[in-house]
Amino acid sequence: MFRLRALCWHPHRLFHHGTVCHDHILGQLRACTAEDQLFDVVSKNKVKLSVSHVGFAVGLLWQFQRERPEMLRTVKLIRAHPQFLTLRVLAENKISLMDDATVVDILYGGLRLQIEPHDSLIQQLVIEAWNRLERFPMTTLSKLSICLNDLGLHHSPLMGHIVEIVSQKLDSIEDARVLTTLMISMSSLLSARLRDALIEKAEILLDSMDASHYNNPRRVVQFLRHIKFIHRPLLEKCSHILLKNIPNLDVENLSIIVTLYRSLPFSNWDFRQAAMERLVELMDSCTDPESFTKLFTALGPLAGPAIRERLESTALLLADQLNAQQALVIAETLEETQSRNFQLINKIAAVLHRNLEVYRPVEIAKTIQALVLLHCQSPELFSSLRCIVLRYLQTCVHIYEVTMLTRVLAMLPSARIEDSVFSRIDAVLPQCNLIGLSSLTTAVAKWMRNDPSYGQTTHSRYIHVLQSLNRRAHDRVHAAKRLDLLMDELKFMSGEWFEEMLLEETVVVLQKLADQLTWINMLDLVLFLTRTTYRSTLLLDRIASVALENTHKIHYSAIYATLLPFALLNYDSPKVDELFDAYIQHCPTKIGSFEPHMLVLLAYILALTNRFPEPLIREIFRVDFLARLDAQLETLPSAQNMRVRSRLMQLNRALCLECPEFQVPWFHERYCMQLHKRDHSSVNLAQQQIHRMLGEVLGGINCVKVGGLTPYFYTVDYECVLDHNQQAIPYSKLSDLQINEDGKVHWDSGTEKERTELPPGAKRIAIEFLNSKSFCKHSQHVKGDVLMRKRHLEILGYHVLQVPHFEWNSMELSTPEAWKEYLRNRLFTELPKVT
Repeated sequence: MFRLRALCWHPHRLFHHGTVCHDHILGQLRACTAEDQLFDVVSKNKVKLSVSHVGFAVGLLWQFQRERPEMLRTVKLIRAHPQFLTLRVLAENKISLMDDATVVDILYGGLRLQIEPHDSLIQQLVIEAWNRLERFPMTTLSKLSICLNDLGLHHSPLMGHIVEIVSQKLDSIEDARVLTTLMISMSSLLSARLRDALIEKAEILLDSMDASHYNNPRRVVQFLRHIKFIHRPLLEKCSHILLKNIPNLDVENLSIIVTLYRSLPFSNWDFRQAAMERLVELMDSCTDPESFTKLFTALGPLAGPAIRERLESTALLLADQLNAQQALVIAETLEETQSRNFQLINKIAAVLHRNLEVYRPVEIAKTIQALVLLHCQSPELFSSLRCIVLRYLQTCVHIYEVTMLTRVLAMLPSARIEDSVFSRIDAVLPQCNLIGLSSLTTAVAKWMRNDPSYGQTTHSRYIHVLQSLNRRAHDRVHAAKRLDLLMDELKFMSGEWFEEMLLEETVVVLQKLADQLTWINMLDLVLFLTRTTYRSTLLLDRIASVALENTHKIHYSAIYATLLPFALLNYDSPKVDELFDAYIQHCPTKIGSFEPHMLVLLAYILALTNRFPEPLIREIFRVDFLARLDAQLETLPSAQNMRVRSRLMQLNRALCLECPEFQVPWFHERYCMQLHKRDHSSVNLAQQQIHRMLGEVLGGINCVKVGGLTPYFYTVDYECVLDHNQQAIPYSKLSDLQINEDGKVHWDSGTEKERTELPPGAKRIAIEFLNSKSFCKHSQHVKGDVLMRKRHLEILGYHVLQVPHFEWNSMELSTPEAWKEYLRNRLFTELPKVT
């Protein structure tokens, strides 16, 4: 009886599985293994085809296609087939007879088979789905949301209706695939409350799902990228699941996942390392343009020089076979890896040139940026690109496209800028956000600098546009009422224009909105202050309070970013001390979870503040940790690699000078020597001038050493030694001192003993000139690294005399005599006498 009741309640399932033998048409469709067979069945049974037959046929056609590599798909041929038109007409005539699942299934299959969005079948299916929306199960709703995204309806009222339904029925979703698909589709319409609820639900479902279903965590990562929200615990969970699946992933899936992670400010070295090893395994199987392009994109930025050379050699062989999209992807990857393989660059440029007319505005912008940064030399190509950009600028309707095209137009060589470009800028100004305004300002300022005519009329036009941009930017900043929205616009703001015209006003507005700061949005503000080096005590105190109240909620991988502005900007207070102490106590329990390079960076910023927690130091200077760090550095971009190596050296130096009790050896001698040889530069005219002044003040040019190198490789701007009577001690006889034609100063330095030992009562003085980069922005407060440097020089036996740029370049010191008097006062009045 129960079996009979089950059959009665599921007629659709009975139709598909229980009575196949009685439905001859469905049986014939099921037996088809290719499109021609299916169309033959449709041709012979046009009159007899039911709604179920049509739905099954459309789904099967897409199934045939998806099982093939993209290059072997025949979607265009299917769409042009007469029997496919038969299926479309039948489907449109029978929409009212379809069950809910079939409506969405045919819509999904039709879009996959590239039926145009404006086609009447697609339009009617969307309307029918909207009418039935409230009764759709979550599985069907999820599939419909994918279709709406494909149709560009992600901001539509229909998608908004789906968001409302999901919000009400979220607890009923128990399938991670359904949830993660909905998360991506709805990402542009989420409130903060629903976003947090979806993330919480995703964490639960990822824990309970089959770990082999790697597409679910992939979609979660994609969702977080879409909403630009870094939820570290959820990303970490996704990484663990994806890491387990790497042995089973192919090039296509690895490429998607690696690219997603690369676009997020989240470090996951274990996954990167495993992905790189798997991609290297797959190299020999990627011989066609499609699979190789995906391999190149994923592996190129991760690989070392030898693997990258192999990839570039293969790319050169396949270049002529690349289509427009593949060539662009290769060019972007070459840009990312800072390739200097000009033979390959020129080859890819030629392919791009052949395909310019098929590129959309966004792709044209990417093409220009890649070619310019790769130093491609092709005037003809750049001329063609300029014409296309100007054409698109007149027709684009999206604001982001106009600002993007204007930005890349300024990257191209040009003698003059057309009036139509200025008109277009004027037209879009009222709708631009801060990022767009910054792009436009940078472009106009560059044109103004490079304009060869630069007549009065031209000059006035530039000034007028810049003034309009400035006014609009000021108005937009002051109109901000929500911290989250303002921080979204400030994430990528940098450069001279922003720092000179907007930074201080922006900080004032941020201070007014400081009460809206929470532990969730805190990191955006932290990164803003770090990037701009602006020392706002109000904002820093607010950050310290929020971080201290939520230490248990803030992910361990965010500790470095949270503490960074306090160390970098040299800001201390009782609350900041408490914050540092709380995190230092928390670190030992998580040391094993930190990625090697993040642990080094964390230890470095603690060293800036004269903090050296023993568990952290002991961990970093273990041989096996340093070996892991070396392996990780091979997978990091070159700029990040160099930064981490530099921080490790500075940490090593700080420990040797400030914490000899740890007995950490100095092992960076060779590294520092290489840097010194590479960066050693000539003494410029300003340095020579100051050198002569100091010589006059001290009684001889041979009493001053320029660019003196200390133990542990600090370079001192100027160095002198005063005896107990405040008289300068010469470093050499005047005849031994040489300044050659290229400005380099040569000293007869003598033996190590002569350089390091001083006469009784003498003192060694380091004179350091501090430029604007030594201070916090718009401030006379020195940064943390300058303070640490002074601390270390004093440990090495120097009396440190710091000369700030704002004193040296002040109106009071505008003559050589005033500068010399200033130096005389600093040397003989301020420094303590040795008794």
